[in-house]
Amino acid sequence: MNYILFDGPSRNNLLPFTYTRPVADIRIGILTIREKWEAYLGSTTTTVTEGYLSDKYPMVEMEDNVMINASYLPNIQLVDLVKDLKENQAIFNGEDMIAFFAKEAQDDIDFNNFEIIEFKTSDDKIEYTWDIFSKNGIAIENDFNLITSDRISQPIPESNNIIAPENIFLEEGAKLEFTTLNASNGPIYIGKHAEIMEGAIIRGPFALCDNATVKLGAKVYGPTTIGPHSKIGGEVNNSVIFGFSNKGHDGFLGNSVIGEWCNLGADTNNSNLKNNYAEVRLWDYQTEGFAKTGLQFCGLMMGDHSKCGINTMFNTGTVVGVSANIFGSGFPRNFVPSFSWGGHSGFSTYLTKKAFEVAKVVMSRRQIEFTKLDEDILEHVFEVSKKFRKA
Repeated sequence: MNYILFDGPSRNNLLPFTYTRPVADIRIGILTIREKWEAYLGSTTTTVTEGYLSDKYPMVEMEDNVMINASYLPNIQLVDLVKDLKENQAIFNGEDMIAFFAKEAQDDIDFNNFEIIEFKTSDDKIEYTWDIFSKNGIAIENDFNLITSDRISQPIPESNNIIAPENIFLEEGAKLEFTTLNASNGPIYIGKHAEIMEGAIIRGPFALCDNATVKLGAKVYGPTTIGPHSKIGGEVNNSVIFGFSNKGHDGFLGNSVIGEWCNLGADTNNSNLKNNYAEVRLWDYQTEGFAKTGLQFCGLMMGDHSKCGINTMFNTGTVVGVSANIFGSGFPRNFVPSFSWGGHSGFSTYLTKKAFEVAKVVMSRRQIEFTKLDEDILEHVFEVSKKFRKA
């Protein structure tokens, strides 16, 4: 069977992260959504996404296909239903479509002619940006069980202070000495060639992905995920950092999501709680205004390739778009559009030529090429975000 993950109606709710990737490639827990589905299905997947992303994330269609809404995280029960799908069958959660069987020749699909299979769930759907951190705990636990099943952890060096070692798993090449790991509240996963430096204190659930680093004396509260090749220092609480991003110094990051290729300057801090304890509102790209989240704790959402200088302060519920560069004293506004350059005193447009020069240098340091496909995607983001920079 050929499995295809599609963005679904939640795609715009997940901006700015879906400006530069399909919904399927969002990381939550240990794995990306795509990696979860592929592990459960035992099969590779392709993608239906926005046209400007499709060259980098193409779709492969065969005679028989199962289309899966990438906003849904897999579990054993759902995957069994997906694997058993037959022609003219679809899985729905209420009025929300999860998956359906499609023949290659089917251009228009009328679900009124389908047999509907009901699957009720709420916790397994990633519908809004804040779901990425607020549902990260259960996602870490599910991924931990999936990845470590019937496997034996590498031994934990004796210099470490360990609580609940049965909930800790080290992959090959993981390095840690003189750290404190407390897995009594949730599992701790340390990926291949990842490192936790001396003096770090970590409370699970926690995932340190392949080749990622926790620096000296860091304090980490779960549920937190540090993506591949990323680095963290200082204090981090209930946050998800995608791959190749750095928060390498002191400062607080809480209830936040940071995209790829981001850098937070030394002593960057975000607020995750309003002074009046009121519900946090976040910028909504669809309504072009601030919308309620239902959360009391919510920090910073930062899109790919964005950076901030030393001593940057972010207010509760700040959204930063793609490839923004923020610096200077004072709080920048709660919504910083993509390709903005400046801070509290105001912003100008960060021209793509300069942004691309930085991206090439940053990516080359990790031996990764900034390709023409990457450039075209960011050019598109620059154009569609123009209206927000006019304000």
